[in-house]
Amino acid sequence: MNIDRQAEQRHGEIDVLRAVAIVLMVLFHLVYDLKEFAGVDIDYQAPFWFFIGKASALTFIFISGLSSGFSRFPVKRGFKVLLYGMGITVVTYIVMKEEYVRFGILHFLGVSMILSPIFFRLPKWTLWSLAGSSVLLGFWFKELVLKTSLLLPFGLMYEGFQSIDYYPLFPYLGATFMGILAYKQFYAQRLKGKARFSFQLNSKVIQWVSRKSLGIYLVHQPILLLIILIVNRKL
Repeated sequence: MNIDRQAEQRHGEIDVLRAVAIVLMVLFHLVYDLKEFAGVDIDYQAPFWFFIGKASALTFIFISGLSSGFSRFPVKRGFKVLLYGMGITVVTYIVMKEEYVRFGILHFLGVSMILSPIFFRLPKWTLWSLAGSSVLLGFWFKELVLKTSLLLPFGLMYEGFQSIDYYPLFPYLGATFMGILAYKQFYAQRLKGKARFSFQLNSKVIQWVSRKSLGIYLVHQPILLLIILIVNRKL
């Protein structure tokens, strides 16, 4: 979720967005865990919590597209993130069975990073067209039901499909393309000495959260569940 060149040159606005996304994600998962594992009467599917969860995910996807422009090895990093996603698939299959993660946000981010070198070669007008098309395809695919699970990564589901985390390429590639467009508009020229704007951030906490965002994503759920388990036992 963070990128390999951020250690060389920090961009305060990206650090802030990534840190906000992490906080929203942890908050949403805490609410989900309290409902599912502690029996707390709270509806995580209510509009407010739904917005919190989606805002977090879409921000991560947008930043991933933007940050790929700074990365020296986006394909290598993409395979690494995809491998983490496959690990989550295995763990959730063991624990959750039918609701295990087939193609969650880490799978999505990994694939989009792998494809990013191709996307960055496209002109802006093509990226705008692809962003809109991705969203429209996603809404169309959502209405279709197939008899195979092979097309799940594209947003085509089968009857009875359920998963605790599902972020298919369509419509969510739309957010990736918007991130790439943001890089081209605001950062590509900055690297050539033609800065559009500059935002320096001296908060070590925010920078740390931003740099460790992938690690936080991987460990926060086990930590939350452990805390809930300990509290429940004491009660």
